[in-house]
Order: sequence, then C-alpha cells, then structure tokens
Amino acid sequence: MLVKKDMQELDFSALKQDFPILTQQNRNKPLVYLDSASSAQKPRQVIEAMSHFYLQDYANIHRGIYELSELATDLYENTRQVIKNLIHAPKADEIIFVSGTTEGINLVANSFGRANWQAEDEVIISHMEHHSNIVPWLLLQKEIGIKVKVIPITDEGAMDLNVYPTLFTPRTKLVALNHASNILGTINPIKEMIAIAHAHNVPVLIDGAQAVPHMPVDVQDLDCDFYVFSGHKLYGPTGTGVLYGKKHLLEAMPPYQSGGGMIETVSFEEVTFAKVPQKFEAGTPNIAGVIGLGAAAAYVQSQGIENIFRHEQALLQYAEEKLLQIPGLRLIGTAKPKLGVLSFVMDHLHPHDIGTVLDHEGIAIRAGHHCAMPLMERFNVPATLRASLGLYNHQQDIDVLVEAIYLAKRFLG
Repeated sequence: MLVKKDMQELDFSALKQDFPILTQQNRNKPLVYLDSASSAQKPRQVIEAMSHFYLQDYANIHRGIYELSELATDLYENTRQVIKNLIHAPKADEIIFVSGTTEGINLVANSFGRANWQAEDEVIISHMEHHSNIVPWLLLQKEIGIKVKVIPITDEGAMDLNVYPTLFTPRTKLVALNHASNILGTINPIKEMIAIAHAHNVPVLIDGAQAVPHMPVDVQDLDCDFYVFSGHKLYGPTGTGVLYGKKHLLEAMPPYQSGGGMIETVSFEEVTFAKVPQKFEAGTPNIAGVIGLGAAAAYVQSQGIENIFRHEQALLQYAEEKLLQIPGLRLIGTAKPKLGVLSFVMDHLHPHDIGTVLDHEGIAIRAGHHCAMPLMERFNVPATLRASLGLYNHQQDIDVLVEAIYLAKRFLG
C-alpha cells in the first residue's frame, strides 16, 4: 500500500497488545473477529480508563463540592470535548450523551418530532435504514398520523437520487438517513442529500453508527442538524452514545426525560430546566461508560481516523476480490464508495448453516437480517452472512474466512 506523507501504517504488533481478547481461542481455533459492525472489541486503554475510575476516582458528578466529585465531573465533561473534536462539532455543549444510537434517534423523534408535528406531516427515510431509524417514525405514524416516505435504492445498493428530491412537499418535517449502511456498507452522499433537504427548509438527522468508527466525520462540513452514533461500535463500552444537535434546535426542544440533573429549579407550582446539554441528561448518567467512550474516541484519534479508513479500504478491496472467486457466492451491496462491510449469500445454502460452520473454525461472523428486515425484503433474501472489518483486522483474517467458506461448501453440500 502507498503511504502518503501525512499517513502511517497501522502497527499490528501494537494493536495485538491493545486488544488481548483477539489472542484467545474460539472453538479451539484462533479467534478471527469479523463482527465489528455489530459491536467492536475494546482496547486495553478503554478498559483501564473505566477500571481506574471505579478504583480511584469514583463519585457522582455535577453535584458534589468535594474534590472527588469535581474530579469525576471533569473526567465526564472532558469526554464531551473529545467527542466535539472527533466529529468537529462547533461547541461541546451540542454533545448530548445517550445510551446509544437508538436512544439518540428516539430522543429526536419524541422531543423534536412529537412536540412539533401533526397528522399528515412527513418524514423521509430510506430503504436501507436500520430498525432504529425506522421504528421510531412508524410509531409516530401510528400515534399522531405522520407519513413516512421511503427513498428507494438501486440493485447495487445506492440511494436513488432521482427519486429523493421528488419526495419533498410543504409537509416534510425531517429527513433521517444513515451515513453508511450496516448491511450494504454503502457510504451515502449525505452532504449532497442534506443540501437538497435544506433547500426545502427541512432539517436532517444522520445515523452515523457505522461511519464514525471507520471514516472522518465533520458535522460542520456536512451541515447536518442532528448526528447520532454509538460508543460500542467505536471500540467503547456498551450503553453509551452521542447525539449531536445544532444548539438552536436543542434549545427549542422540550426535555426527553425528567428527573434529577436536568432541572434548574423545582417547586410544587413550577419547574425550570437546565441549559443544554444537561436538559437532556436526566438522572445519574453512565459516568464510567462515558469516560470509557472518551478513552475510545481518543484511541481512535491516536491511530488516525484517516489511517484506519485507508487500511480498511485496502482490506475491503482484498476481501471482495477473494470472496468473488468463490463459486456460488453473491455479494449484497456493490455500490461505491463503501465501508468494510461484506454481506453475502451462497447458492442453496442458508446463512445460519454456513455461520455455524464458520464458528467452529474460530470465525465470529454475523448471520441474520441485521436489524434491517425491509432491506432483506428488497433483495429477496431471508438473511445474509456479514463480515465486517475493524482496525484490528488484516489479510490473514480474510484468508481464514475464505478457506472456511470453502469448507462449509464441502460440508453442507
């Protein structure tokens, strides 16, 4: 691979030390982890940051005037700054901590949508969305009568940009799209799509769960109104995530939940709420998780997100070439550009059966509908196998996968 002057190769000997779980056995075979699109493994730095907090720095935040509480608060709030830098947000107080992408989208659906929309108002999504970016809008459709419009996709797995602009009407209130598909790997032209929406004065929410761990993201350059992603796909802990929102929108939105930590004053007659971001962070938060999220974001930045993207793109090309040489294998999602997600089916063999054989060869790979059943219907398949790449994967992992698929073909007939 060519190395640009400002880029470096990932150091796999160091990465192996950072991810000790990847040195263990799976079914008495060396573990090959190819399920990062579902959840990424955690580097030692994340685990140690959380452990250190519980062992030496633990206290509740935003409440105590004693040193330990002030330290915990600083650690928690520092993550807001780290995330601001990671996604190039204008202000740290536009970063809302949530439990993951799912909660972030639900927060917008209920606080921005339910509070402002009426029957016959419209939300535009696409045919390649994860259930987390489908179901909240369908619930609003059922409960208050909004309409959900769907952007079709091509046979290659790309957004149909000819149809998209025709979906807007004066009743369109939001566009909600993924930055990259969790099944197809397609990197969507969201900057262009955001510009089209804004020409109609329609705000845009972007599901960045699959994008943030693998490619540079600049929310100011994109000019998105909301951007959400999960910590556990960013090599961080489960139960953590981020909602970025433009401050004027967040300030106009009512609280999503109520309780401690998000109020300014309370009496039996009146409640006033804290400013953004605390207004949306009711109750004692997942403090250790947020600290771990900050450590994960810092880890990715230390590796260089451009380096990660370039490495995974080279590995994706290698994997596609190898997989397409297997007779009877068909890739689902061939549109370019795409991230390191390879969904495929085999003639006459069920993905679950192949996945079982691969498991016994030490390979962790996803088989199923991947929380995107409408997309499965679009391609007329009940399920796919999905190999998804992380910064710790290399060509040897692909070679083991290909050899195991040939074994499965022989074994399953």
